[in-house]
Amino acid sequence: MNTTNGARLRIFLSHTDVEFANVYDDNSAAELRRHGFVIRNPHNRVLHGAELARAAEGCEVIIAHRSAPGSKETFASAPGLVAFLRAAVDISTIDIAAASAHGVLVAHVSAGFADAVAELGLGIMIDLARGISRWKAIEQSGTGFVPRMGIQLAGKTLGVVGYGRIGRRLCALAQRIGMVVCVHDPYNKSTEPGIRADSFANVLANSDFVVCLAAALPTTQNLFDAAAFGAMRQGACFINLSRGELVDEAALEASLNAGHLRGAGLDVGRAADQMPASRFFLRSDVVATPHIGGMTREARQHQAMDTVQQVAALAAARLPDGAVNPEAAHRLSRLGIQITASCASSPSC
Repeated sequence: MNTTNGARLRIFLSHTDVEFANVYDDNSAAELRRHGFVIRNPHNRVLHGAELARAAEGCEVIIAHRSAPGSKETFASAPGLVAFLRAAVDISTIDIAAASAHGVLVAHVSAGFADAVAELGLGIMIDLARGISRWKAIEQSGTGFVPRMGIQLAGKTLGVVGYGRIGRRLCALAQRIGMVVCVHDPYNKSTEPGIRADSFANVLANSDFVVCLAAALPTTQNLFDAAAFGAMRQGACFINLSRGELVDEAALEASLNAGHLRGAGLDVGRAADQMPASRFFLRSDVVATPHIGGMTREARQHQAMDTVQQVAALAAARLPDGAVNPEAAHRLSRLGIQITASCASSPSC
């Protein structure tokens, strides 16, 4: 293998210049270089398919930004690739079956953005309740306005669908400002004190703000459809902080157009890279943000250091944390990592 300063791994980062700057600071970049020879994306654009494989030729490891898919073409065109590390939690754009067929390990980082996304969710609720961004836009347009009566969050009911790390953090923040909190999560029935677990139907019917934090699964696609929006309270607000495919956007628009919903907040959508569709940014009753829930220095540093630790493990002939398909990743043997049935799920192997 090629080596630099004693390091034996060659590591390709798919990140564009902007993506790299948003994830790696000087410290995390230096830590990554300690464990291998780092090659940056020379094209400064998102790479797909065989082009990504060609750019990473000779590298054992690809660290892929969430914008760069791991496709069947990528794995078929990268005979030297050992590990494809997603510098994010979501791996829905990685063809795990194709990676496994070629013996390539897929791994993702841990969720270090719970605080960041929950805080954005609270900010969106405040904006929907008081119209902060709306009034600024109207004033800048010079058209004049008559102030609209706002909503006080204290005493209102927050319904959270999906009670994972982000959901628990958002619920805690809402409780601290006096909101009543109910949650629905079929996979997690336990809640913190003062938080009521309820059915999906009851959460929709009884909440002033409904926040989607559900897992993206085949069974949850279009979870929020016309029936779900119709079941929500008149004048309620809907917020999606999870994944775009969980929401039927046409149904959401219809509910907003009919005046049934007071407003919506979207940090994700069905446009490229999970962005909300551009038309939602133009609506005065929607607070739309360009998938920035996890874009804080603290959250991105957590993910950057996770990739550093994964590369360090590979360099030390250990299975990294976040491994998805270790039992199929036979190319790990090139790094001296032997996977057995007993250690496929253990990062200490």
